[in-house]
Amino acid sequence: MPTLSHNSYGKSDVRLTKVVRKGARHELFEITANIQIDGDFAAAYTAGDNRNCVATDTMKNFVYVKAKEFSFDAVEQFAVILAEQLLKTYPQISRATAELQQTTWRRIAIDGKQHDHAFAGGGDSQKRYARAAATRGGATELTGGIRGLVVLKTTASEWRDFHTDRHRTLKDTSDRIMATSIDADWPFAAPTGHDFDACTDAITGAMLAQFAMKHSLGVQQTIVHMGEGALAACDAITSISFTLPNLHRIPFNLEPFGLKFENDIFVATDEPYGLIKGTITREPAK
Repeated sequence: MPTLSHNSYGKSDVRLTKVVRKGARHELFEITANIQIDGDFAAAYTAGDNRNCVATDTMKNFVYVKAKEFSFDAVEQFAVILAEQLLKTYPQISRATAELQQTTWRRIAIDGKQHDHAFAGGGDSQKRYARAAATRGGATELTGGIRGLVVLKTTASEWRDFHTDRHRTLKDTSDRIMATSIDADWPFAAPTGHDFDACTDAITGAMLAQFAMKHSLGVQQTIVHMGEGALAACDAITSISFTLPNLHRIPFNLEPFGLKFENDIFVATDEPYGLIKGTITREPAK
């Protein structure tokens, strides 16, 4: 007979806005939370016995209650709070995972001074990312990251000398637009004791500098450049993983109009697109 070999469930896309009032100055967190739990729930699947089940609506409420009861300065801290508090509250849970994305808001500047409580949208798709997984009897694992950091450079990028066979039609190019949307994940060596804002700023800054300054022979090579820069910028992380889609700019054929293409007129396309992944890991200490 077939058996239930694994089960987990949770609540996704729980949208939370938290205002932290520090006198006249306010901090703003806008977070989307996904909760997933593993544990003693097999009977609900095999016998319809729901007595051990924590309703997903309860998980939704749990996010808001813990956001009220606990203070935190970074989305990474809140992810750890949620995962560890789920284990503490519900003994039937063996593993709790909290995956959070934070929307970018920036303070409005007036006459060069940041306003205390007025914000403008980040104007981009970039989000801060955090994932905490707490296991009963084990250490909490914490991963930080970013989602949707769109970057582009108009030159200093090539793609040539790749494999040739009867299926290849793409021509070599030694000067192309390179554009992508960076999703990156970086595991922390420990879940606490870090300035998470400073880590995110340092890692992001290093990635952007490597993208901008290093001549690229392909997205694969750029992943290594950005990874090396990120690991050098933050000692608290052990590795960094990238998912980079090609955001293609296709040269537009100007010949029917009696005009010459001079690497200047392109069509931006969404699909199909290349998707390149890679992980750069710090060498273990000797």
